Amino acid sequence: MPGGVNSPVRAFGSVGATPRFFVSASGPRVTDVEGREYVDLVGSWGPAILGHAHPAVVHAVQDAAARGLGFGASTPGETELAELVERRIERSGIRPIEKLRLVSTGTEATMTAIRLARGATGRDLVVKFAGHYHGHSDGLLAEAGSGVATLALPGSAGVPAAIAAQTLVIPYNDLDAVHEVFAARGTQIAAIIVEAAPANMGIVPPAHGFNAAIAEIAHAHGALLILDEVLTGFRVGSAGWWGIDPVPFAPDLVTFGKVIGGGLPLAALGGSAGVMDLLAPLGPVYQAGTLSGNPLAVAAGLATLRALDADAYAQIDAASTTIADAAADALTAEGVAHVVQRSGSLFSIAFAATPPHDYETVKAQDAFRYPPFFRAMLDAGISLPPSVFEAWFVSAAHDDETVAQIVAALPAAARAAAAATPA
Repeated sequence: MPGGVNSPVRAFGSVGATPRFFVSASGPRVTDVEGREYVDLVGSWGPAILGHAHPAVVHAVQDAAARGLGFGASTPGETELAELVERRIERSGIRPIEKLRLVSTGTEATMTAIRLARGATGRDLVVKFAGHYHGHSDGLLAEAGSGVATLALPGSAGVPAAIAAQTLVIPYNDLDAVHEVFAARGTQIAAIIVEAAPANMGIVPPAHGFNAAIAEIAHAHGALLILDEVLTGFRVGSAGWWGIDPVPFAPDLVTFGKVIGGGLPLAALGGSAGVMDLLAPLGPVYQAGTLSGNPLAVAAGLATLRALDADAYAQIDAASTTIADAAADALTAEGVAHVVQRSGSLFSIAFAATPPHDYETVKAQDAFRYPPFFRAMLDAGISLPPSVFEAWFVSAAHDDETVAQIVAALPAAARAAAAATPA
């Protein structure tokens, strides 16, 4: 395997450690090939919101597997999941998801949403924000976050210049830049795509009213707003970030991943019937997938969403707050400049004196402090995201005992961060 991994951040390249190979997981813990157990704050990068191997999810998948691994045909579970999503994404009686298309990955969901926006508007250009990661399709890797930020890559080789030129990249949280790009190219722009609350360059919350403002600007120019909730959807609340954003707004398309599949490959895009019906077989915008709506993945997603009730979210929020506050206290005690950035239960540490508000300020932090911090936590049996540019994921299985173990490991990690020097 190139680099020994099947997804770059797993190589632990940015934290100077040897990657762990895991063989089992249960609740808030994972176990590696040598039998060492860790408290997990990666959570399969988000899907394990109930904890690993949650009994209801495992049983649902086992039952589905016993009936067949896939049929290449429609199943009742697909409709059940679509209806559940449509009901959950509600705010003050408004439901932006009228129809849903199931796909297999977040990359596929955002790629399809872009194609659909272009088909709906007859325009070619897309606006994205620097540091936002929307998967690895050609047109969306320009100044992306996540692994691209971790590896310090400018984009990706293999992307034709003509494709990259159709993506207009502007600074995040900068409404002047949004107005300027639409003033210059507004009649050619099909859509703005935005992470609902960015979590792929670390957590960088949207400025108050930012999402509502960009929706208004896009709509004034005949463009669509694509809201990427692959990470935040069903994690920061029952209706995702859209449901808790302080200023209500109207997205045209919403993409989902991670939690919606309960740990199996599943993602989705949804929106109004008028836009979604442009997809084949009803409309001219083509998308297909042999494994789309796979019955095992649908079963995992249904079981996960049904178990995500108010009590589960309350547990996640409480544990997240305790861990984030303890991390801040430990770093403060060692005199390490830092900011804990939060969006709902998602949080990350930025080694900076002031809160980063865009990709440039995120990259300006003292990132060299994270590798020793990470390694100290790993030595103490805590598995953190192996990159300073990723969010920490807490699950409903992180009980008081688990949280106490995390809190106990933080002072030594903070001392390691304080002693770090630039390479």
